[in-house]
Order: sequence, then C-alpha cells, then structure tokens
Amino acid sequence: MIRAHRVPIMSEDKGPEMLARCEDNWVTAMGAWFPGERVVLRGKDVLNDLGHRPWMELLLYGITGRESPSLARLIEGIWAISCSYPEPRIWNNRVAALAGTARSTGVLAVASAIAITEATVYGLRPIKGAMAFFYRADRKLADGHSLSQIIKEELRAHRVVSGFGRPLVSEDERIRPLLKFAGALGADEGHYVQLAFQVHDALKNSRYKYQINVAALAAAILADQGLSTDELYHLATLAFVAGMFPCYIDTRNNPEGSFFPLRTARVDYKGASERRWDEA
Repeated sequence: MIRAHRVPIMSEDKGPEMLARCEDNWVTAMGAWFPGERVVLRGKDVLNDLGHRPWMELLLYGITGRESPSLARLIEGIWAISCSYPEPRIWNNRVAALAGTARSTGVLAVASAIAITEATVYGLRPIKGAMAFFYRADRKLADGHSLSQIIKEELRAHRVVSGFGRPLVSEDERIRPLLKFAGALGADEGHYVQLAFQVHDALKNSRYKYQINVAALAAAILADQGLSTDELYHLATLAFVAGMFPCYIDTRNNPEGSFFPLRTARVDYKGASERRWDEA
C-alpha cells in the first residue's frame, strides 16, 4: 500500500537514497484521496468545499492554487470564443472526425486530437510562446530596448513572433468578440493587452504585415491576470475539446469512411514504379 505524507524526501537525495525514501512514500502538498473519508486538493476538502463550485474553478484551483470565480469565467470565455470551433477541417478537429468515420471511440478520438493540439505552428505552443514573448519583451523594454529592436531580435531568433500572423486570412475574426467579452469583465485594457496591440501596430506597418491573432490576445489577457506560461499551457490543454466532440459525433453519425475520402488518382506518388506480383 502506498501512503502519502510519511517521510520527507530531502531535495539533496539522489540515486538509491532518493529511491529508498520514495518507496511506499509520496510526500505531497497537492492532494490525496483518503479512502472512505475525504479527498483533499491543496489543503481543501474537495467533497465539501470545492465540489459545489463550477468545474472551471476547480481546474483553475488545481493548476494554480488560486480561487477566483471571475478568472475562471474569463478563461472559460476565452476557450469558447477562441478555440472550440465545430470545424472538422481544423487540424486537431480533423483527427477527431477521422476517428469518428473510422468508428473509433469518443475517448480515443478526443485524446488523439488533444495530443496533436501541441503543435508548433498552431495550438498550445503558440499560445504559450506568445505569453513568453510578452514577458521577454516587457523586460527588455524596461531595460531600455526599443519595441522595433525587440521584434527584430525575436524574428531573428525564432523566425516568427508567436501570436501574430495567421494562415488563409490576415484578420482574425475572434479579436473583437474576445475584447468585448474581456471588457465586460474589466480585462481588456491591461498592461500586456496594450503591449500586444503595440506589437500588432508595429508588425502590421512593417514589411511582414502580420496582425494579431487570438493566441496573442488570449495570452496578453491572462498575462495581465498574473498567470505563468506553464499555467497558461496547462489551462489551455482542454480548450479545443468542445469543438472536437461535435466533429467526432458528426462523422460517427454519417456513413463509415465518408469523411473527406480521397481517390488514389489524386495521390501524387513518387515512390517505386508499379510492378507485377509475379515479378516479386
């Protein structure tokens, strides 16, 4: 039986000593289940204190330790406006849709779609990258660097400015609705939101013509709320799920294999030439 809170694990322990202290022993300030008694999360009773709260508040508390209904509502709205589209052509939703047309289960469909949400160009990495950029840029501005210099350094180092620019269309239709929603909660004019639009103006008037996309705005809004990049990343992990399920259910309810079939004649094959089986 594994017990929690028994013998402290010393930070300087390494190798066999560390493993010996961890055997049948897990020291945690995060939480634990006491069978037949209670469940504790960050020192609070889940069943009697946290259980009656909205799920987003529980998620926020579990990730950050913060109790804030207004912040939970802000995050919930950001998810709904910016991420959860019922569009099967979006890269991660397409995985869920393909799982449906292949008659896989909903759990496998959504789990695999979440896994590829961690993409370099789209999804979690640009969201986290945008917040990291704002924090870096803010420190450099405080040190006397100009914004144009900071942007040039960012492009030189990463070839992109995370959260700016968008494929297919230049203007992001989600910006105004998200600003309106954030404004209703008093979260639309913070320091990092202003910085985000300063970067937007600089890039839009440059040769790159990049405009702000919703990843940068969401990151700026939540940077003004004091979230770290890791906290933002963890909180955004499930942000697309409400759009994934409709895509999965839609293809699951249609004929098997009917989702975007591709005839072989359209495949640009450059491999080995055709051969007869009797030549093998």
